[in-house]
Amino acid sequence: MTDEVILANATLVLRGETVTGSLHIKGETIAGIDQGAHVPAGAVDCEGDFVSPGLVELHTDNLERHIQPRPKVDWPHAAAILAHDAELAGTGITTVFDAMRVGSIPSGAGRYLQYARNLSRELWQLREASALKISHFLHLRAEVCSETLVEELDEFAPEDRVGLVSLMDHTPGQRQFRDMTKLEAYMKGKHAMSDDTFLQHVSQLKGLRDRYGDRHEIETVKAARRLGSVLASHDDTTAEQVAVSAGHGIRLAEFPTTIEAAEACHAHGIKVIMGAPNLIRGGSHSGNVAAADLAERGLLDILSSDYVPSALLLSAVRLGALWGDMARGMATVTRTPAQAVGLDDRGEIAPGLRADLIRFRMSQDVPALQSVWSRGRRVA
Repeated sequence: MTDEVILANATLVLRGETVTGSLHIKGETIAGIDQGAHVPAGAVDCEGDFVSPGLVELHTDNLERHIQPRPKVDWPHAAAILAHDAELAGTGITTVFDAMRVGSIPSGAGRYLQYARNLSRELWQLREASALKISHFLHLRAEVCSETLVEELDEFAPEDRVGLVSLMDHTPGQRQFRDMTKLEAYMKGKHAMSDDTFLQHVSQLKGLRDRYGDRHEIETVKAARRLGSVLASHDDTTAEQVAVSAGHGIRLAEFPTTIEAAEACHAHGIKVIMGAPNLIRGGSHSGNVAAADLAERGLLDILSSDYVPSALLLSAVRLGALWGDMARGMATVTRTPAQAVGLDDRGEIAPGLRADLIRFRMSQDVPALQSVWSRGRRVA
């Protein structure tokens, strides 16, 4: 990498518009923008390709998929982290909030163990060694239907880069899995549960919610304040649930399951995040509201790749087509998520901001990624 790079003859995705122009990168930052198709000597001719801010991902389960690629298979964590980092870079994501569950169930039908504290330490060791291509923060998914949530949250400190904490309540029969047949199909398909084991799992989670749920909610809100993290809700379904979220100071709603909940979120000034796979597939795998329906009603603010990293760019482009506004579609994966978590140094093409950038062109209505830069360094 040279100290100065010019990306010329590009379709620049700016705030509220796209223009033909050139982008000047100096070191790690954007130095300037010029309009017009002229290609100066030594510049990279982008041939009209889109140049956009790098994508900002607030919720992805991708790291968990790498550390456990199959049930009961624990992959070496450093190798998994590096593979995850490289995969995200290769899909245009330059900032990620790595989702890690906190709150475990050491025994019973739905047994799962603690892992977030040790995994995050390994992540930061690789970051300190400059082994990572993109920018990483933590997203702690606080599961209230658990036994050890408070103890696990207490292990994290403000220096751990916990940018986001989400309140998760997977009590069967409400929120994401109001339809118990959907939950049964999911658990049996993913975890090969028998009929008896599934019934035990449902009973166990309901019992944990009764015993610990209220306390876990209160302690999670306290932990987010202590850590300086943005607080998010998960799978709000009713206006009443959104009102409780607003009372907690929640600023982001991940995957509201109904139009009612999304409308209530906007009424309370809460940004709505929906899954990119939902948008691309045309609906939720859990049978909940379709992301496209919220987009058409102006109720979708941010997209998350959730479980398919490559879905993030594709879904933003499709939103741009739905709205007839590429800049608006791309803002759902760049400027809006960055602002929602207080990152004012990225998410937009403007002088002085981080040179986190992607270049892509359209091929058969699909964005074909050409290049990715993180802090001015080409990483894919």
